[in-house]
Amino acid sequence: MSERLKARGITISQATLSSWQRGRSQPERARSLRAVDVLEEILDLPAGTLRSLLGPRRPRGRTTPPGAEGAALQILGEDSVVEKALGARFRHFNQETSSLMVHDIVRIGESGTMSGFSTTNVLRAGRAGADRALFVLSFDDEAAEPVDIRVTCGRLAEATYLKGLKSLVLEIHFGRKLAKLDTTVVSYAVEVSPSLTPATHYERWSRTNLHEYLQQVYFHPGALPVDCHRYVREKVGVPPRAQRRIPLGAAHDVHVLTSRCKPGVHGVAWEYGP
Repeated sequence: MSERLKARGITISQATLSSWQRGRSQPERARSLRAVDVLEEILDLPAGTLRSLLGPRRPRGRTTPPGAEGAALQILGEDSVVEKALGARFRHFNQETSSLMVHDIVRIGESGTMSGFSTTNVLRAGRAGADRALFVLSFDDEAAEPVDIRVTCGRLAEATYLKGLKSLVLEIHFGRKLAKLDTTVVSYAVEVSPSLTPATHYERWSRTNLHEYLQQVYFHPGALPVDCHRYVREKVGVPPRAQRRIPLGAAHDVHVLTSRCKPGVHGVAWEYGP
């Protein structure tokens, strides 16, 4: 059904359609309601048949934590890879926690492709009872797949690789229920099979203010870049701004440390010589 909608110019993921069908979520945005109207045409149903089955819009205010789904949509846009990968879970995507500090380490192999990365994430609970978090990791192309996943802080409850979306979904449990404003640390590392083309950038998006973000990229001595720079995007898909060159260190690495990191997309890009 997703393909039949796409043929009519409407892109709705199969996961979203399944979520509607099972009652886990319902279409509310204008684009989604338009999809419902087209579904009635595809199924040869009288106009308004499916819309009549919809309940009232989900309540706003106290029952919907501020900044949860809306903040992610503001950075990612609608029908993002993250939303498609999570399906119905995107609606409540990490709404019980927010990141305070993040440290990413990226390793580039001799062929110039990413060989692996690791992340340490300090999370704070916005409400009592938070006990898990979801992470969606994207890869350059279908050849680049996770070959080993290690969680050193927390317990890995789910690791689902979605080849068509070139994305890995991790669900990591904290091992305890957090009190409100309590903090916990989640750390994981992923080894990656070589992609088809050399990597040229790494970026992280954040829907909340980070107290601190540290990004390090280590290059193999046989694949050193000739130029590196940091950049910021206000949201996914828009041109970068605040670009600034950064030097290569003695360990063949570059790093960016940002304090009071605002919501958006923060990245490092590099270029190779001839």
